[in-house]
Amino acid sequence: MARRSEIIAGLRRILPERAVIAQAVELKPYETDALTAYRQVPLAVVLPEDEAQVVDVLKFCAAGGVRVIPRGAGTSLCGGALPLADSVVVGLMRMNRILEINYADRYAVVQPGVTNIGITQAVADAGYFYAPDPSSQLACMIGGNVGMNSGGAHCLKYGVTANNLLGLRLVTVAGEVLEIGGAHCDAAGYDWLGLITGSEGQLGILTEVTVRILHAPEGARAMLAGFASNEVAGECVAAIIASGIIPVALEFMDKPAIHACEAFAHAGYPLDAQALLIIEVEGSQDEQADMLGRLREICERFAPVSMRVAQTEAESAAIWKGRKGAFGAVGRISPDYLCMDGVIPTSRLGEVLRRIEEMSAAYDLRVANIFHAGDGNLHPLIMYDANDPASFAKAERFGAEILTLCVEAGGCLTGEHGVGVEKRELMRVQFSESELTQMRAMKDVFDPQWLLNPAKVFPL
Repeated sequence: MARRSEIIAGLRRILPERAVIAQAVELKPYETDALTAYRQVPLAVVLPEDEAQVVDVLKFCAAGGVRVIPRGAGTSLCGGALPLADSVVVGLMRMNRILEINYADRYAVVQPGVTNIGITQAVADAGYFYAPDPSSQLACMIGGNVGMNSGGAHCLKYGVTANNLLGLRLVTVAGEVLEIGGAHCDAAGYDWLGLITGSEGQLGILTEVTVRILHAPEGARAMLAGFASNEVAGECVAAIIASGIIPVALEFMDKPAIHACEAFAHAGYPLDAQALLIIEVEGSQDEQADMLGRLREICERFAPVSMRVAQTEAESAAIWKGRKGAFGAVGRISPDYLCMDGVIPTSRLGEVLRRIEEMSAAYDLRVANIFHAGDGNLHPLIMYDANDPASFAKAERFGAEILTLCVEAGGCLTGEHGVGVEKRELMRVQFSESELTQMRAMKDVFDPQWLLNPAKVFPL
């Protein structure tokens, strides 16, 4: 108790009173993130408002050997922002300013607490947008997007966060400020941007992010294609990708997801389909018509039970409202679920979906599949009862089996959610001990005391 009071007193000496949270009731909102199955109230929370305060906090914590958990909006689905009882959470939500927008060179400089959608909203009137668009984009923050290398529905064409970054400012655990990249196309030397992006808050805390902004397309249209089975829909996805056509988005929903999302969005999803593809193309009217015609021809080879092209912007908006609200909509079926995040080659999609169906029957747990089919990033939602420990344990085993299957199919453990606490014990499924040793050695360089986001990523 004495050490806790000393740490809190020390934090209050270096930060404004409003920036330090220490009361039990005020700490409660920070006990978990979007992986709500795990909870732990932290020692304290600090809310810095600028880079200098981040530097002071990290210097103080490093000197005292205090563990630090970086946190944005808390939307992590893998426990990436889960605190420890003896840790200080550094919340970055007050660092939420857009510092610069440069249309001539097509970039924006933002603080880590700016929301994903906030970047696009800031540049939309000038005809620009920021491409990565995770489903939580209304809430998730750009610092967390960098930490987890987030993607979204449109990553098939535009890439994930790593493909849309130009520069970062990072504060190390020792309080040193590193400037990586900048407002130019490529940085000299080693690919430090690549190292930091996806590092899950293990190497430092971001204070600025420079992102690419792109000209908005002339127009976009979405189409729906319903199929008689998950496997057939998966085969159709593989055929679309193999054809060389790159839609701007190619999303998948199975029957439980279709019904949940239709009840929420009233988008006109085909309720008689076992699986649904949402396919979006963009460009001029002629380009859209050409691509949609070719996509219809491919879909027709797989005997769709329905096909429909959105005729108005309102219809397209309703289609995307259902998809973007899918995780919340499934909560109406089951208030508790685990959201997996494995990646597989698209050529194995049908096979892997069939195996997930078989696992679902074997575990006697329902699954709703909603995911970015175009790049093989699966998001099976395993439904369970959080009030039943046996049900939760079974759901965890089921999830581990799905992720192991993804690796065995030639894929990997995570596409955009990260490893966090959820997948750390599965890292040995993907990586050898030698590879894990090299990764740990890199963390040693940045964080020799292992104070930053500890107990995450690496097997214990």
